[in-house]
Amino acid sequence: MPAGSVAALILAGGRATRMGGGDKPLLTVGGKPLLAHILAALHPLPVAISANGDPARFAAFSCPVLDDGAFVGEGPLAGVLAGLDWAAANGHATLLTVPGDTPFIPGALAAALAPAPACAASLGRTHPLVALWPVSWRADLRAWLSRPGPRSVAGFALPRGMRIVDFRMCGDDLFRNLNTPDDVAAARRGVG
Repeated sequence: MPAGSVAALILAGGRATRMGGGDKPLLTVGGKPLLAHILAALHPLPVAISANGDPARFAAFSCPVLDDGAFVGEGPLAGVLAGLDWAAANGHATLLTVPGDTPFIPGALAAALAPAPACAASLGRTHPLVALWPVSWRADLRAWLSRPGPRSVAGFALPRGMRIVDFRMCGDDLFRNLNTPDDVAAARRGVG
């Protein structure tokens, strides 16, 4: 898959309630913010960050920051839609999404998931936001978000044909989310 056909989006818009609030992607593991780890794994893809609020807090990463526009408060699929719109505007056919609290994702993830649509699974768990999305789903997702109802990522994507790609893990789950202070402390011990 040519790198130019794929763009990437880091979903950094969560409320981090189990962490006590704040921006989880700015927490450090191994002396670097989680975002820096994720950007290194996504290189050389063009990357945007999905986050509402003041975009200046991500200025050090030199990535466009996309807000949820008309769908603020509608969950991560609003960020995915903003990313799909950004990818389309920049001539990309496919968007790779990863949560901003998954610092251990493998490199060449888009190629491993190709072709779109596909999402990752590991150790018996599906990760619907570690996914490769066709930009052509934009209109369908916009219509889906415009109607009342549940906002499950899997509920939108799986019925539309998103494949599940199982990543065989040797040891730790590369797609684990750092959701709590204990998760971050464990990751720091593992990296440090």
